[in-house]
Amino acid sequence: MAKLPEGFLWGGATAANQFEGGFAEGGKGVNSSDCTTRGSRTKPRMVTFKTKDGEVKAVPMFGMNVEEDVEYGVFEGYDYPSHQGIDFYHHYKEDIALFGEMGFKTFRLSINWARIFPTGMEETPNENGLKFYDDVFDELHKYNIEPLVTLSHYETPIGLSNTWESWVDARTIPCFERYVRTVGERYKGKCRYWLTFNEINIAAMSPWMSSGVGRNNPQVVADISKHQLIASAKAVLILHEIDPNNKVGNMVAYGANYPYTCNPADVLASKQRMHSYHFYEDVQARGYYPSYKLKEYEREGVEFSLTDEEKETLLKGTVDFLSISYYMSSVSSTDPEILKQVAEGNMGLGGLKNPYLKASDWGWAIDPTGLRIAINELWERYQKPVYIVENSLGTQDKLEEDKTCHDQAHIDYLRSHIEAMADAINIDGCEVMGYTPWGCIDLVSASTGEMHKRYGFIYVDYQDDGTGDGARYRKDSFYWWKKVIATNGEDLSNL
Repeated sequence: MAKLPEGFLWGGATAANQFEGGFAEGGKGVNSSDCTTRGSRTKPRMVTFKTKDGEVKAVPMFGMNVEEDVEYGVFEGYDYPSHQGIDFYHHYKEDIALFGEMGFKTFRLSINWARIFPTGMEETPNENGLKFYDDVFDELHKYNIEPLVTLSHYETPIGLSNTWESWVDARTIPCFERYVRTVGERYKGKCRYWLTFNEINIAAMSPWMSSGVGRNNPQVVADISKHQLIASAKAVLILHEIDPNNKVGNMVAYGANYPYTCNPADVLASKQRMHSYHFYEDVQARGYYPSYKLKEYEREGVEFSLTDEEKETLLKGTVDFLSISYYMSSVSSTDPEILKQVAEGNMGLGGLKNPYLKASDWGWAIDPTGLRIAINELWERYQKPVYIVENSLGTQDKLEEDKTCHDQAHIDYLRSHIEAMADAINIDGCEVMGYTPWGCIDLVSASTGEMHKRYGFIYVDYQDDGTGDGARYRKDSFYWWKKVIATNGEDLSNL
């Protein structure tokens, strides 16, 4: 395969709530993921809270709609996987050395907001939290690895949720601004690439996951989206002010969508489905709300308005590049009989099975061509560089007695998607900045809370039943990824 452009950013991606650990150390506060239990393919993750009467309850993270006044938190008797993650907090030097051995050009991680401002509302940051990330960034630069920092990755301080329902309330915006300015100034020169909100469009599916909000209806989602989009634009302006060399992107959970048939009604349904992806991209890349979203709000009776100042903020605070997670494609149909054939899996989203595609063990459609389609769609629509910051396959990896791990399915998945991405660049002429596969080291799954669902090039010996010593072992994909990076994508062959 032809090499990719010089300076292409190869690496890997993680999130603090899924791998960092150090839950009660260094003055860290509680965030929304800390209140979410471990689940599985058949058992949903739960969010725990206490009612006014003092009763502790747990409800599924997806589809939750807690209307009563409750106190979200951490309670005895529940298994919270984010509290340990894979203990990067104590293993960061070892882990970063392994990333350096693979030749990473960049490493995507998130700053845990509650580690810097424990409740989200403090005026003064937690110095211990700031020092931890200083040490991490210094260690990355020791191996010439560029940090790619996500500011908000499913880690809303629970203090904001319990005080005024976090992102439903506009008072969260200045709290976020204070946090962004603090880390932007502290890490000036250490971090040049930033993402504002991870998968900002997930608010429509799980307001808790994206925003620490326990209710879900059109008005709530509209309010969350407005406040996060304004906060994102302000973050862009702040980071550009602090250092004009900063590059700030958005992040959307993205996927190709196909009409089930060539029936024009199916084609229209597919186009409308893509609005759920493009709405956030449209605001963050173009600087204004698209007319189709405003019409949707009218139909749903959503109260919405923007002041002149807010409109100006959105217009001035557009992102420098677009970043996406891509795991699967989906299918749209208007036929009632076809709609009965909803597939399981897909992060609880359901969806129609595509007869032309295979699926992962978790029911996610494997579609590398969809990645090429997605890149083309974004490049043609916005003419801004695209960054693939999440893409990979969750597999049931086994550590052999000799401590090897043969994850060929992982390699095959990545190869096919890299080939599709390269075609988007070399054949279609799209501009792609980099590629950071998700979970470059095994971590806790965001959708299920499992360790059993493994993505990494590095096997971490923690199991869902609490066993394991946390030792790190190189998988076959570790050596393969090292070769891919060394050849700038030219050599994708097996070992």
